[in-house]
Amino acid sequence: MPPTNTMTTQETEDTKTHSKDLVGKKVVSKEGKTFGSVGDLVFETSSGELIHIVMNKPSGYLEKKELEKNKEGKLLIPFSAVTAIGDFLVVAAEDIV
Repeated sequence: MPPTNTMTTQETEDTKTHSKDLVGKKVVSKEGKTFGSVGDLVFETSSGELIHIVMNKPSGYLEKKELEKNKEGKLLIPFSAVTAIGDFLVVAAEDIV
């Protein structure tokens, strides 16, 4: 018999994060360096996969990096660099370039 999912509906809901809850959150490195805040999110429409964080008010540190930019010139951080989401979005600085 295959294993059953023992998570309750409430536990499943507690593991989800809505995009509106991420916009405006501070983005920091694992070491605590502030990178700016989340301005928007970019996702693949066919799969729903999150691709980039569009940065709002990027720090001078990020401004110096040769990061990809969107059409409006906003810096993009690959969503794959996110290591944790809580009060902040924590990213692995070594994975953003």
